[in-house]
Amino acid sequence: MKKITPNPPETPAVSDPTTHVFTIAPNIDTETLLIHTSETLASLNAMTTDLAFELKGSRRHVALAMQQLVVLSELLVNRALEHFDTPDLASGVSSAARH
Repeated sequence: MKKITPNPPETPAVSDPTTHVFTIAPNIDTETLLIHTSETLASLNAMTTDLAFELKGSRRHVALAMQQLVVLSELLVNRALEHFDTPDLASGVSSAARH
């Protein structure tokens, strides 16, 4: 009996490096990454707010919930950015420890 399908290759296939369309350069500092994240979240905030006002009913509630998550994420990123501006925060002293 003859086999119709060929045997699989004996060596595993090497992954294609072009499968990643976008990459982040490994030497980018944390502050720059946070600044870009903050700007992206601000754009997403504007888009979800505009979308929410175009929708009705439960879809509007979902869009507003997404917008609220974006705003909370913005607050977190902006607080992290404050660590670069405030020497006390950069040294590891949390705001809770100072009260």
